Amino acid sequence: MSGLDNTIINTALPAIISDLHGIEMMGWIVAVFLLGTAVSTPLWSKLGEHVGNKHSYQLAALFFVVGSLLEGLAPNIVFLIIARTIAGIGNGGVVSLPYIIYAQMFTNPRKRMQVLGLVSASYSTATIIGPLVGGYIVDTFSWHWVFYLNVPIGLISAILVQIYYQTTHESRQSQPVDYRGIISMTIGLVSLLAGIEMIGSANSLLVAGVLVFAAICLGGMVYLERGVADPIIPSRLFKNRSLMIDFILFTLIWGAFVGFLIYSPMWAQGLLGTTALVGGATQIPGSLTNFMGSGSVAPLRRYLTPQKVIAMGIITLTISFILLLVMGVKTPYWILLVAAAFEGFGNGACFNELQVKVQQDADPKDIPVATSFSFLIRMLSQTFTASIFGLIMNSALRSGVAQSGGKITMKMMNKLSDATNLKTLPTQLIPQMRLILHNGLHNIMFLSLILMLIALGINLWAQRLERQKAIG
Repeated sequence: MSGLDNTIINTALPAIISDLHGIEMMGWIVAVFLLGTAVSTPLWSKLGEHVGNKHSYQLAALFFVVGSLLEGLAPNIVFLIIARTIAGIGNGGVVSLPYIIYAQMFTNPRKRMQVLGLVSASYSTATIIGPLVGGYIVDTFSWHWVFYLNVPIGLISAILVQIYYQTTHESRQSQPVDYRGIISMTIGLVSLLAGIEMIGSANSLLVAGVLVFAAICLGGMVYLERGVADPIIPSRLFKNRSLMIDFILFTLIWGAFVGFLIYSPMWAQGLLGTTALVGGATQIPGSLTNFMGSGSVAPLRRYLTPQKVIAMGIITLTISFILLLVMGVKTPYWILLVAAAFEGFGNGACFNELQVKVQQDADPKDIPVATSFSFLIRMLSQTFTASIFGLIMNSALRSGVAQSGGKITMKMMNKLSDATNLKTLPTQLIPQMRLILHNGLHNIMFLSLILMLIALGINLWAQRLERQKAIG
């Protein structure tokens, strides 16, 4: 369900922003879903400890279904963003709770890696189907139907969990829920995102005020959590150096990864003039190699240390961004497919290894909260980098439109993202418009590459620590 949604939305985005005239709010469409996922992830984990992971998952699926239905009914961009937020809240439980369950069911790390390989296979299958189905639906019907598709899948998911998932092994948490921490964390994170999104489009004093308010809320959460018996995010997690390295790598790798995930379909449709179906197909190679990368982790661990496996994933991800940077506005379609293949393999290898490593590096009692926190920081990283990427894109678009001397408008740039509208645009201006769009895409890929190089530097340091630990 999550795999379908993640790939379908990227395929449908050009048609959505063309129909609802929302290219300048494109970052919000992606960011609010990721923020809803990020903020709700630790909350679903805590709810699972109190009412059981089974019921917690079913409630999360219900949020996802309702949000998807409202997305399909969206009459304007603001309504779509609100509905996308609701779906994101549900997605937080849908994607994180199963990994807590896997840790409980499969205590052997190697067995868990094999299980995660199977999980990646199911996710990859969905992400392969997603672009094809999404592209076909957008080209044949309308973008509204790509969201309606989630409704029956979500309902079936909740029913299957009710029938087949046995919960006799689950223990329930009796300590009170940290409501003050929940409220301060949620308000703080939402304010932080809002402040980032307003940069460049709102009064600088207002932006500064929102960011200061966010800092106060998050600082208040840290203060309040010190005296709580069952905090949302225990401070002891941050005293574990191995865990901190895992969390930082998660942050950097997924921050860069979201750049390719969101903008590769737009690269194909906006620069190469492909249909939504062909643009969505740019994600298929990555879906196939994601499964290969995830499945390779367990056998590779027989010969390589955890950080060396992660290094292999980081390097393959880095190659994908280099390929797009060295090519210009006329990048061949097949280069996009090759870059996607490298991206998928690296992402699969990094996720499988890091997810198991987080659960190994954490104390046994902290496995659920460490698992949910790893998802929180991963989603937060994607949320904030998606917002930053949106700012970069908007800056490039506004600059290009301003330099055109009035010949090109933002409305025309909106239409460029959907190949079906090319006939309505002045033919002689399309090359210049594509160059404007390419400038934004190029800057996004460059920032992603920088994040990957920083991750590689930290990984090399972590490999040194691994060698010292082995010798000691």
